[in-house]
Amino acid sequence: MRRGVAMLFTLVLLASIIAAGCGGPSAGGAKTIKVANYFADDHPQNVALREKFKPMVEAKTDLRVQIYGNSQLGAEKEFYDGVRNGTIEMGIPGMIMQADIPKMGIPELPFIFKDLDHANKVLKGPLGEELTADLEREHGVKALAWSANGMRMFSSNKPLRRMGDFRGFRLRMPNIPNYIAFGKALGANVTPMPISEVFTALEQGVVDGQDNPIATLRASGWYEVQSYVLESNHMFSPNLYIINSGFWNRLSPREQEVIAEAAKESAAYEWELLKKSIEEDKKFLKDQGIRFIVPDKRFRAAMEKAAEPIYQQFYREHPETKDLIERIRRTSP
Repeated sequence: MRRGVAMLFTLVLLASIIAAGCGGPSAGGAKTIKVANYFADDHPQNVALREKFKPMVEAKTDLRVQIYGNSQLGAEKEFYDGVRNGTIEMGIPGMIMQADIPKMGIPELPFIFKDLDHANKVLKGPLGEELTADLEREHGVKALAWSANGMRMFSSNKPLRRMGDFRGFRLRMPNIPNYIAFGKALGANVTPMPISEVFTALEQGVVDGQDNPIATLRASGWYEVQSYVLESNHMFSPNLYIINSGFWNRLSPREQEVIAEAAKESAAYEWELLKKSIEEDKKFLKDQGIRFIVPDKRFRAAMEKAAEPIYQQFYREHPETKDLIERIRRTSP
């Protein structure tokens, strides 16, 4: 009998844990929203969630928000799949969904955006909605708001001042086709590798440089083994607030309204924090001895020209995206 009672208690406990993991009631009876991402706790993404999204939702509804940064609920693919299957209510991934929904890769095409303001204007308008239009039907997640990781730049152990400086340059890039194609188009020897291996590869001279927003250069300590940053702003790294569609549909209209409003306000605040952090990061890196290089018009034009075959290949593989890409490129910053 004692064994039966113990087994019953275990089953009840397990059911409670599963319920909590699926947005079930918390200890106080309120539904919980877990928000997963891969950013450090002090990154603008998590600061905005703590200072805007969480307090707004909890003040206006009975919902409770739990923020899981630093890949606590898995790397990007794991937590994105968690949102898709409903074990995680919300997440802020990058464009990992582009493998199945090609147009979601458009914001990461080289030089499609002139700067952060241009990206903000496009993504927060009708074109941004058009980009995410298939997300709910294809993946079962609803897009709430666009946020930003930043404009990517090249760090290096030698100055990059002209196209010829990329010749023979050993460049680490993410293992993403558009990134690799762009690095090769510049003339670099591209080495795809996980971000966790970059510091050692730079330190040991396996690669000469890498590309990322400068916030990552600072946070990862790569400035200790790099000397220069080329302010190329060659690609934009976006992020997206998403919520599981099934969970969303079980919310009341009032809860949906509050979450949508809070997501937009939180994302807008994150853009502001990110722009501010760029100047702070730049100052920090300069203080550490990093020298910044601004490409002249001729150099930038050459990099943009090198990227054009990537667009032509994208059009061949995904002809349905051409009109959308051209409209984005024509949008004034």
